[in-house]
Amino acid sequence: MAGSASQKPGVLMLGIVHHAKEEFKKLSDIADVMQVTTGSRDEFLRDCDNGKYDNVVAISRTYDSVAITGRFDTELVSHLPPSVRFISHNGAGYDQIDIQPCTDKNISVSNTPKAVDAATANTAIFLILGALRRAWIPQLALREGKWRGASPLGRDPHTLTLGVLGMGGIGTATAKRAAALGFKLQYHNRRSVDDLDKHFASLEVPKYVSFQELLQTSDVISVHLPLGPATQGLIGKKEFGLMKNGVIIVNTARGAIIDEEALATSLESGKIWSVGLDVYEKEPAINPKLISHPGAVLLPHIGTATIDTQKEMEILVIDNVKSAITQGKFLTQVPEQKPVLAKV
Repeated sequence: MAGSASQKPGVLMLGIVHHAKEEFKKLSDIADVMQVTTGSRDEFLRDCDNGKYDNVVAISRTYDSVAITGRFDTELVSHLPPSVRFISHNGAGYDQIDIQPCTDKNISVSNTPKAVDAATANTAIFLILGALRRAWIPQLALREGKWRGASPLGRDPHTLTLGVLGMGGIGTATAKRAAALGFKLQYHNRRSVDDLDKHFASLEVPKYVSFQELLQTSDVISVHLPLGPATQGLIGKKEFGLMKNGVIIVNTARGAIIDEEALATSLESGKIWSVGLDVYEKEPAINPKLISHPGAVLLPHIGTATIDTQKEMEILVIDNVKSAITQGKFLTQVPEQKPVLAKV
């Protein structure tokens, strides 16, 4: 994939590189780099059709670049020139990209796992602790000059069971931090995780349970699943009905995994004692019932919003592009496109 000495392979950067500027600049040593930071979907499709990107082998895209191009759905992928073989996405979650049409067109897709684990897990723990104390109530009272106001008593982690829904990198990092707080831990995943004990050293290793058992027996449920057809609306009215009275729900994954109206209704009824949310079903719109409820601790999707993590993510995106151009493969290809190794 290295190209000839006279013609470097083309790289198209969609969006702005904020932190890894030097690494991005060096990409020009091995590639002909173009960058698009403004525009519309119609303009982008027209430019694709008019041959503007005919030498582009790899596309690098930021999460915010969806405002320029819209989702990388079947329509958009169909307009990409035949030269495109790689799409490097900045984000652990990649629901902005439809993987199947990319696969059908022999386009590899990468994301940024591991780089986001610590920051997102720290955000989850922040929300878990905030929800346990229903922290918005004393914060609001203080700002209104009422000192503690009508602040309720909270709950202690060491008396409760935390159910981790999705034991990937972020779920594991969250569980490890929660173990240090004294939570009894259990998790549900598509399948149990091998060698999980290596992450927990002397700490208690989370127990694998079924989805239904996790819903029925957890005092706190923290969501760490990717968004896809199988997880869209996974938790709704029926699932809330299976949970303990007074359960606490935390979500730092994707808002659309939870039916937000059902969540808000269950919070209002007291079925759910409190919530800690960084993501929303139709963000930036948030259900007004959540905004007005004193038991809701809310953040505006800032799970990875640290200087350190953002730079690490940008560097991994650039490293993926470099690997694609020089080695013909990504460092962190998305799981759906990885070959399944037969068991011997």
